Amino acid sequence: MDRHGRPGTGWRDPVTGWISLRAIGEIIVVGLLAGAGLPALFALGLRALGTPGKGHVKVSDEELVGGNPAGNAIAAVCFAVVLAAVGYGIYIIVISGHGAK
Repeated sequence: MDRHGRPGTGWRDPVTGWISLRAIGEIIVVGLLAGAGLPALFALGLRALGTPGKGHVKVSDEELVGGNPAGNAIAAVCFAVVLAAVGYGIYIIVISGHGAK
């Protein structure tokens, strides 16, 4: 018997019948990665770009020349990943037709 006293295969939750919990989970994961992960990766790239190294020479109070080669490489990778993610997002919007029918 179901919850209304009728014979049947069993009670089924009416909410999960029309809401996909898997889709909600995917939205949360992608939202966290894009909304928090990419800005954090960009900030990490900026931090790596500003690390001093042996070639770090202070020319004046406002100008720095040189830097850490490893920091520059890490920054380049971080910026490349962020740029690729932004490009992929634009690609998805364009390929889906952006609402055009």
